[in-house]
Amino acid sequence: MTTLAASPGTPVRVDAEPDEPLSRWLWLVKWILLIPHYVVLSFLWIAFLVVGVVAFFAILFTERYPRALFDFSLGVLRWSWRVAYYGYGALGTDRYPPFSLGEEPDYPARLDVAYPERLSRGLVLVKWWLLAIPHYLVLCFFLSGINLAWWGGGLVAVLVLIAAVTLAFTEEYPRSLFDLVMGLDRWALRVAAYVCLMTDSYPPFRLDMGGAEPGTGTADAVQERP
Repeated sequence: MTTLAASPGTPVRVDAEPDEPLSRWLWLVKWILLIPHYVVLSFLWIAFLVVGVVAFFAILFTERYPRALFDFSLGVLRWSWRVAYYGYGALGTDRYPPFSLGEEPDYPARLDVAYPERLSRGLVLVKWWLLAIPHYLVLCFFLSGINLAWWGGGLVAVLVLIAAVTLAFTEEYPRSLFDLVMGLDRWALRVAAYVCLMTDSYPPFRLDMGGAEPGTGTADAVQERP
C-alpha cells in the first residue's frame, strides 16, 4: 500500500485523480447522499475551531503545534476535501467518501500537510487575518469565501456546474476543466492550512492546475508502506 507525503519545500500537498467513467446523473443526488457527512462535519468543525484556539496559544508559548491536535486538524481538512471532491467542489469521483479522519491513501482525493517542528510566535499573531487578506479576496471570487466542507458558490461552483451538464450530455468530464477546478481547490486548501496555523509557508499566488501536485516527482509523492 502507498501513502502520500508532503515533499520538502511543499508543506501542503493536494493530489487527485478523476474517475472514469463518471455517472451522468449521480451528481443530481449527491447533495442528499452527503447529508450524513455534512452533519458529522458540522460537529467536527466546531471541534476544529476549539483545537485551533488551543493550538494558537500553544504555538505562542512553545513554538509548537501539539502533534495530536495537528493530526486532528489535518484529519478534518482531509475529510472535508474528500467530501468536496466527491460533491460539488469538483465532482471528480463517484466513490463515496469514507467517514474517516485518517489518510485513506486509496481514495482518489488526498491531502497532506507536513508537520512543522517549529512555528513562528510572531506570525501566529497576524498570519490568519492580516497576512492572509490578499488570499481572502481571491478566495471570495473562487469560492465565495473559505467553505471547506461544502465548497459553495464562486467560480468553482460555476465550473462544476458546467462539468455536470457536460457529464449529463457526453458522459465525459473535460480534462482541461478538471485541471482548472483542481487548481482553484488546491489554492483554497493551501490557504486553509496557512490560516489554520498548520504551516508558516506563505501560500503562493499561483494557479497550479492538474490532479498531481506540481513540482514533485512520483518518488517524492509516494513512500512505500510495508
